[in-house]
Amino acid sequence: MLKMTNLYDVSKCTACRGCQVACKDWNQLPAVIEPFTGNYQTHETTNGDTYTIVKFIEQIDDVKGIQWNFLKFQCMHCFDPECMKVCPTDCIKQTEWGAVIKDYDKCIGCHYCTYACPFEIPQYRKRQDITTKCTLCYERVEEGLTPACARTCPTGALQFGEREELLIQARERVKFLKANGFPNATIYGEKELGGLNKLYVLTDTPDKFDLPVDPKVSGNIGFWQNWVQPYFGWLIPVTLGASALSFVTSRLLANKAPAHTEGGHE
Repeated sequence: MLKMTNLYDVSKCTACRGCQVACKDWNQLPAVIEPFTGNYQTHETTNGDTYTIVKFIEQIDDVKGIQWNFLKFQCMHCFDPECMKVCPTDCIKQTEWGAVIKDYDKCIGCHYCTYACPFEIPQYRKRQDITTKCTLCYERVEEGLTPACARTCPTGALQFGEREELLIQARERVKFLKANGFPNATIYGEKELGGLNKLYVLTDTPDKFDLPVDPKVSGNIGFWQNWVQPYFGWLIPVTLGASALSFVTSRLLANKAPAHTEGGHE
């Protein structure tokens, strides 16, 4: 099946945050008010009730002075998602067309997906004890609609469609930008981590947009997959058994402790 995804062109983005509001609206997420830190960015990063944010990255150019780089930031829907590999309850799945989604009824809020993600995207929602993230609006897509963020973008910075077709557009756009004052323009997501199902047209190198230039998978993932996860099913009862034994032992020792009287030790 063809991969379907969003293409985000930073050169067309005005940072109106319409995508951020549309995401909140479609997913019926409450507002999260964070204190002002001197930056126009509303949130430092995604959180349990905010799946999409627009980053404001301040750059100082010797000639142009202070410049702003904007970036829509959310789950990257990796081709080979590490979050899915480490999930102990098998609550993370990948649709045929590329969206990485979660079954929140199975999520236990263990944070393993957050630790495994090279972008640290999944975030904890305390009131439900789960970790959440962007779903690429898979419910809308499977009904023939576009994701809420792409539907609301007023400048065309966000487009949704077949990944290969969007890549052709992205290459043409990068070629145009390089010929018109952006020599470092590039595509992000085409090859990173074997391919991301979120594509970016950047006017400069990824680090200028607070993205890892060469994202890597944590070395702990192999340990988890090879040693911890295969035995996870029986580690829980063993741990509970050890806790119960510790409790009983401590009670027995407490009962054997010398008794005290009002006058002192017996």
